[in-house]
Amino acid sequence: MKGRMSRGYILCMVLLLFFLAPSAAQVQVERTRDKAIIGGVQYFLHSVKKGETIFSISKAYGITTDQLVRNNPGSAGGIKEAQVLRIPVMLVDSAPSAQPQIPQVQRDEAKYIYHVLQPGETIYFLSKKYGTEEEDIFKANPGIDITKLSTGMEIAVPRKEKVIISQETSRPPDSKYYYHKVLNGETLASIAKKYNLTLRSLRKENRDLRFPQVGDYLKIPGIKPVPEKPAEPVVAENVTHENEEKVAEPLKPEGWTPVNNLRGSVNVAVLLPFYLAENEDRIEIDSTQAVKGRKNYNVIARSDDWIYPRSVGFIELYEGILLAADTLRSLGLDINLHTYDITADTAYLTTLIEGGDLNNMDLIIGPVYSKNLAIAAAFARTRGIPVVSPVPLKKNLVLEGNPSLFIANPSLEVAQKYIAEKTRDFAADNILLIRDDSVASEETDNFRNMILGDLGSSISPGETKLKDFVFYSRSAFGADSINRLTRSLSEIGENLVIIDSEDNPVMSESITDIHTLSRKFNLKVIGYPNMRYLDNLDPRICFDLGLMIYSPYWIDYSRENVKQFLKDFMNKFRTQPSEMSYAWQGYDIAYYFLSGLSIHGREFLETPRIHNPELLQTEFDFQRKTSTDGFENQKLFLIRYSNNYQLELIPGAGTIR
Repeated sequence: MKGRMSRGYILCMVLLLFFLAPSAAQVQVERTRDKAIIGGVQYFLHSVKKGETIFSISKAYGITTDQLVRNNPGSAGGIKEAQVLRIPVMLVDSAPSAQPQIPQVQRDEAKYIYHVLQPGETIYFLSKKYGTEEEDIFKANPGIDITKLSTGMEIAVPRKEKVIISQETSRPPDSKYYYHKVLNGETLASIAKKYNLTLRSLRKENRDLRFPQVGDYLKIPGIKPVPEKPAEPVVAENVTHENEEKVAEPLKPEGWTPVNNLRGSVNVAVLLPFYLAENEDRIEIDSTQAVKGRKNYNVIARSDDWIYPRSVGFIELYEGILLAADTLRSLGLDINLHTYDITADTAYLTTLIEGGDLNNMDLIIGPVYSKNLAIAAAFARTRGIPVVSPVPLKKNLVLEGNPSLFIANPSLEVAQKYIAEKTRDFAADNILLIRDDSVASEETDNFRNMILGDLGSSISPGETKLKDFVFYSRSAFGADSINRLTRSLSEIGENLVIIDSEDNPVMSESITDIHTLSRKFNLKVIGYPNMRYLDNLDPRICFDLGLMIYSPYWIDYSRENVKQFLKDFMNKFRTQPSEMSYAWQGYDIAYYFLSGLSIHGREFLETPRIHNPELLQTEFDFQRKTSTDGFENQKLFLIRYSNNYQLELIPGAGTIR
């Protein structure tokens, strides 16, 4: 109870900070003429229209957002269409406030596409949507200010020059490129191999064709294609193409970076979805009871310490950030935290950017939703502010062109690199790749080719025993499901089973079937990080199999810094975090980035590997592919479920060779 009450207290602090955060104008707001006297005070009664925000309404009436929220407490977590707001007449300016003018551009339909901005869209978004450079968009719109983009603004986007390709030839007049016509069965990976390119360099030249279809033309750098080889296509990710700007990363320090005697002052924006509006709702409707066959709806008042379930993980993350800030303040660093409730809606974040609230930040932690992350990264890129994504992302494409962005949780691509390299230890064995049929074939083909590339360094392709096994639910094959799996395994020697899926049913059903066959076959099983969080599977099955998982987290409870963290957490919040709590992650992110900025200054943002402080549950190893891309953490730990029913760390397995 004390732990929950403490979190309620933290939520109250978040609410208070949120009240002080402004919102931004999205549409033109007209003052109402409707007035009423309530409790002896005369109010305007403003009915909210679609697209209006707290900030735009307060601007229209010439009052502050704080004044608007104080007179309408229910608006703190956001406002809804048709909601009636009370605005004291005595606070309102006599003259209507001026509305921002949308800049006009000279129209040239042949040269430009005229795009009307929708909520949350940015210049970076437009550059990706229309396949053009941000700089060209800025040139086409002189005087544009990225911090003052608003919904309804018309932006001129330069049209791409079309290349007309004759059906008789695959080489257009431009001799800089060779154009390849996609044939049936070809993928980006196989085409890259055919022309001796890396997959990344081929994608870079064909950004608008992520999933090419038969008959499409791909742009191939150079003139002469490499003759096709009969060997099975293998993508070697470590091949450097001359057109690719690779980054030489510095070596990580061998020991821990000392963190003491810190100096300076930093402003930190925490952009997390606390769901304040949902937490304000203190009642619920219970319809579990039926009276005479009809549902009985009862209104139940929630207790004072109740917290909206989706808020809990992010409150834990914030608790960790608070503890890290306390620790670093004790070492001399002045830290100012600015906390905002940023959910999936993009309007509020756009508000903060347009209002200048984030202009003077030294670090931004969050947001967590992909659309908002892209908006924050595009804004931060113009000001050199580091943005840290604290949650796992399925894909890391947002890193492209965002050098100030840091992904703290390694993406699936990083886990695949680790698993592919691990297969070298099983090169002579039967390797079974369980694939999810709901995932795009190109993604699974890329992973398969990655495995073949690593196996190729240990054994010739002809000797490789790599089998594909497409997963289908038991509802499709019934009892024959496990028989299909049996026919793919080898009774002679060892089998390595790789579960290429993060889908719960695929993981749980596959592991259950593999466990059933483990008495007959010699099996080793390896999976993605999310497998550690399966809650619909008997843990004993994982221990019986000796399941191996690459995870970004590993906590050694015998270390002194971990003991101190648990002690400080108990003193501050009157509870202790579980092993899966986000509090550990919040602490590590804030401690790492704030101490790095204090000790190394701006150099840390260009070469973060120079900083290696002792953290609680991870060891950040940030790297990037090119100088124009953002950084992604490359550190994973190989964890095994041992036969003594303990999780154990496999030493030396957490680095790419």
